[in-house]
Amino acid sequence: MEHSTDMLIIGAGFSGLTMAIEARKRGIRDIAILEKADDIGGTWRENTYPGVACDIPSHLYSMATHLNPNWSRAYAGGAEIQEYLQKVCRDEGLYDLCHFHQQLKSAHWDGACWQVETEGGQRWSARFLVSAIGALHLPSIPDIPGAESFPGPKFHSAQWDHEADLANKSIAVVGTGASAVQFVPEIAKSAANVTIFQRTAPYVLPRPDGPIAPWVRDLYRRVPALPRLRRKLIYLIFEYRHRVFRGEERMVNFAMKMWRKALEASISDPEERQRLTPDYRIGCKRILSSNDWYPALARDNVHVIPHGVASIEGNRIIATDGSQTQADVLIWGTGFHVTDVVDRLDISGTDELTLREAWADGMKANLGTAIAGFPNFFILLGPHTGLGHNSVVLMIEAQVRHIGWVLDQMQRDGIRAITPDAAKQASFTQEMQNRHSDSVWQAGGCKSWYQDAEGRNTTLWPGTVSEYEKRMAQSGMEQYHPAPSQGGDR
Repeated sequence: MEHSTDMLIIGAGFSGLTMAIEARKRGIRDIAILEKADDIGGTWRENTYPGVACDIPSHLYSMATHLNPNWSRAYAGGAEIQEYLQKVCRDEGLYDLCHFHQQLKSAHWDGACWQVETEGGQRWSARFLVSAIGALHLPSIPDIPGAESFPGPKFHSAQWDHEADLANKSIAVVGTGASAVQFVPEIAKSAANVTIFQRTAPYVLPRPDGPIAPWVRDLYRRVPALPRLRRKLIYLIFEYRHRVFRGEERMVNFAMKMWRKALEASISDPEERQRLTPDYRIGCKRILSSNDWYPALARDNVHVIPHGVASIEGNRIIATDGSQTQADVLIWGTGFHVTDVVDRLDISGTDELTLREAWADGMKANLGTAIAGFPNFFILLGPHTGLGHNSVVLMIEAQVRHIGWVLDQMQRDGIRAITPDAAKQASFTQEMQNRHSDSVWQAGGCKSWYQDAEGRNTTLWPGTVSEYEKRMAQSGMEQYHPAPSQGGDR
């Protein structure tokens, strides 16, 4: 049986839900959301490891259309964010649009509509297709010789095994990224010992976290303007952080002072401090935030090996320097597939052009939102829309507003299908590479997940959020041209 809809959204996380709300506001009532799992939430449904939380303050990491006066703390935990999204979904009636256990298998433009098939066997025909799958959802596990021989529990942080007993166990953690910085302090409380394999040290800065008093939450409920004001103030403060990435000396020095103070307050041994000191410019890799990381590393039962893993032989984990560690449990804190996620998407547009072919020389999308040769297809948090300094929810909102304006103009002008102007897309892509060429992310002395296999930074927006918002607000149908249409309306 084939289903038909005006707009088909792939993914029910922040992006997909925000798009559905915007589309409804623009008069599109026939909407369906395909979700691979059994509930909405995206990364906040998937990641349930101990200590999981957002590194953006709660009042900013929320939809402008659905501010939450009830956040329990400055930086909400993952479960609370998931509950927030579920409430938004219930309040907006979005659960009625969701089709769960329906992972995208393929999507092909037939000249008039998108023909979509799911792994669950559903078939859909849709005028508009929106990718809201996000970037941080497919765990990346390194191909290490002998890993399959490890006899004990082993799992990625995004696939946490809550049945595994970690108390009084020897635990090996591979990686020191954002997830590890959160779960290591929690598991170290009960583990016999935790050994962390660190290829490169991260910059970890403290953050002003803590519970929000009940009387403050009550005030936010009584005066709705206050949480909106708090959101705006946090936004402005975080916009100012972009100066660190621009290399402004005063802000760089301030950030480095905060980092060093946090490190030295917990780590007294000079050699250990040296092991935990990054060898690249601050900002080149993602700047992490935690008040617990360095105190956890100071515990007697936590040890950092400043090397990656070369091989695994049974329960022995061998580092690249030849040192060996025995472990009962192995946890991968190794992040996600980001720049190569296209390899797993079977999407083809005009003249059977595949997304893999379109992105053969790197991910690209005009304004990070639409791809030449793929009519009526929009991608949220696409190439060059990631951030290192502020909330990506703001980027999503800027994108969906732009898409909404485009949909309005299509309706007004009686246009059935559009595709981005290829020349404008090429110009945007070149601009991004030019701006990144001497940026801290490209020339900061590190290799990060922001870069693809060829060393191109295809993930981050190089400017401020306000610049992107302004650019999207000023962009409309001039970024597109009508796409040749075959066949009639559905």
